[in-house]
Amino acid sequence: MTLLGAAEIRELAASLDLKPSKSLGQNFVIDSNICTKIVRIAGVTSDDIALEIGPGLGSLTLALLQSAASVIAVEIDHRLATQLPVTVEKHFENPENLTVINQDALALEDLSAQPTVLVANLPYNVSVPVLLHLLEKFPSIRTGVVMVQAEVADRLAGHPGTKEYGVPSVKAAWWADVKGAGSVSRSVFWPAPNVDSKLVSFTRRATPGDEALRKKTFTIIDAAFAQRRKMLRSALSSLYGSSSAAEAHLQRAGIDPTLRGEALEISGFCAIASLAPDNF
Repeated sequence: MTLLGAAEIRELAASLDLKPSKSLGQNFVIDSNICTKIVRIAGVTSDDIALEIGPGLGSLTLALLQSAASVIAVEIDHRLATQLPVTVEKHFENPENLTVINQDALALEDLSAQPTVLVANLPYNVSVPVLLHLLEKFPSIRTGVVMVQAEVADRLAGHPGTKEYGVPSVKAAWWADVKGAGSVSRSVFWPAPNVDSKLVSFTRRATPGDEALRKKTFTIIDAAFAQRRKMLRSALSSLYGSSSAAEAHLQRAGIDPTLRGEALEISGFCAIASLAPDNF
């Protein structure tokens, strides 16, 4: 198989009369080396069914097909979704290993096969919602790598007590261990973005509780970081009616009411949520 280079990516775009869309966050990968690196970091093997979000013109898709048993590619742009199988058939001897779905990833609810690894090049405005949605809907996904804006990557992989730590960090931690996996040069994209990008890898682990607990926990996380400089007793006062009621609840959960949300790991938020009323 030959992977796509910059010249072929531009030729494909020209043949489709395609001008990269800012609204869809279309910055196409033109460096085959970064595609190979992403597949390697994701640990894709011949036993894996890879789910790729935003395949674009197919650079990363071809690299995935080299290693995975099959690839499910979800592409929101109809022109790209239609072209991708054509490109793969030209470059790969088993094009039947690719399934293309022309759909918004945020609307994805079920698939014909159970993906085991996630790989995605995600635009800034939907990167966190898409990742959380896929982790929630597809528990068969055990590992993955996403390429996102550097700021988003730092927030997803943030640790308690740091300025990067926030809602994305804690919510992602409900499903997986997340860590940074390296920086990506702007030169690997066409057109080159105005922001830096990074890779984030994750490994799924057992969730701290059931869906009812998750919903309560996420409500508390949202409130705790809505005004992140406030102490938890103040940040959660709107949920409990007053800061004194919130303080009493936090004390029952074994949490210091004077802490800020950025001090708690996912287990701390779960402890608070576990004592919340059913109608919370």
